[in-house]
Amino acid sequence: MFGKGSKIYSILFLKCPRCHEGAFLEANPYKLSNFNKVKEHCPKCNLKYSIEPSFYYGSMYVSYAVGVAVAVAVYVLTLLLGLDLSILGIFGAIVTVLVLTMPWIAAVSKSIWANFFFNYNKEIADKVK
Repeated sequence: MFGKGSKIYSILFLKCPRCHEGAFLEANPYKLSNFNKVKEHCPKCNLKYSIEPSFYYGSMYVSYAVGVAVAVAVYVLTLLLGLDLSILGIFGAIVTVLVLTMPWIAAVSKSIWANFFFNYNKEIADKVK
């Protein structure tokens, strides 16, 4: 379910949506000099990652949804852990987590967006291994 061949694998490990072998980003999402820069092509299967100019603008909508999910998760965790925080304390915890995870959220959102348009191809994945 989470291994190669599933979209979740490609998204979480930031791999090529088609072959699940090549890297999706130029560098780690937290490397600020290449902040979430997507490669032009997959280094393994040569898939062009950008269908059209400004292709990844749509990932902003996905980023919003992922950010909301992270914020809700932080709120639920504060309740489950029994932390007795005020409303401002909970708000501060949510903002802190969102700021710290911002590069990861942006990278995962671009990967989710790409996975909407590209599908895994086992034959190509077997060729590039």
